[in-house]
Amino acid sequence: MQQGCGRAAAIVLAGGSGSRFGAPVNKVYLPLAGRPVIAWSLAVMAAHPQVGPVVLVVREDDRRSAAEAVAAAGAAEVEVVTGGASRQESELAGLRRLAERIADGRVDVVLVHDGARPLLTPDLVDRVLAGARDTGGAVPGLPRHDLVAAGPDGAPTGPAPDGLVAVQTPQGFRAVPLLAAYEAAAREGFAGTDTESCMARFAPDVPVRRVDGDGRNIKITYGHDLEVATAVLAGARPAAR
Repeated sequence: MQQGCGRAAAIVLAGGSGSRFGAPVNKVYLPLAGRPVIAWSLAVMAAHPQVGPVVLVVREDDRRSAAEAVAAAGAAEVEVVTGGASRQESELAGLRRLAERIADGRVDVVLVHDGARPLLTPDLVDRVLAGARDTGGAVPGLPRHDLVAAGPDGAPTGPAPDGLVAVQTPQGFRAVPLLAAYEAAAREGFAGTDTESCMARFAPDVPVRRVDGDGRNIKITYGHDLEVATAVLAGARPAAR
């Protein structure tokens, strides 16, 4: 098959423990407006006309919760696989699930999304897909203007440099070089911070486009983040704290 004849696939990651959140269970299975957190982004990916298949990467101990989240998302075709001990290993587990379909051209682009970002929108998926298909890779981000530079003692020293960007997910890349990069990373024992960092190391010739992120596309990290996401979904303005 020629490039561009396949469909996009999505890998949604749910392998973290959410220890910073302070909950006794994985935070992506906590309730958010009537659904588990991760069900919201699964529903968007599964319903998107350009995306399919969707692979959900989970911890073995969370398989029952994952099945319940898939049902709550109304996304019966989601494929659930067990991840590894790190984000890197979990992404590779998702890519290996897709490997045969990548090799024969059925999947031409892969989107990797953090399941702790429930407020994903179809518009953001569209932007990332378009960028990845056009250039090879696309990463959403938002400019940061609320940071300061700090000295060795942690004391502020002045404004932070211009051009800082808060990176979001989904991050999208053409599937063949993405899988090859992750297999190379596995051979070398490399563990990146996100998908882009692995591609920068093992596929530096793949151009990456920065696309506009979405201010609503927050990551559920602490308890208040869940309150904010609930308010956004309800169309309400979150209370000041």
